[in-house]
Amino acid sequence: MDVDTVIGPNTAEVLAFENIWWSQIGDKEKAIQDRFGLSPVRYYQKLNQILESEDALKSDPVTVNRLLRIRTR
Repeated sequence: MDVDTVIGPNTAEVLAFENIWWSQIGDKEKAIQDRFGLSPVRYYQKLNQILESEDALKSDPVTVNRLLRIRTR
């Protein structure tokens, strides 16, 4: 089964979340479950898929490049 069929959030929602999650009270895993209804593992599968997308890079290059730098550490 393709990850997109399992995971609902779209690219814009995920990138927006990555920009604001740190300002929320509580941990990121709880925020992922509350906002998207996904386990952290499923969320990060979706996020990694998004980071490889040219559409994501075009829509929010600053966030995508920041997350790619973090991912390669």
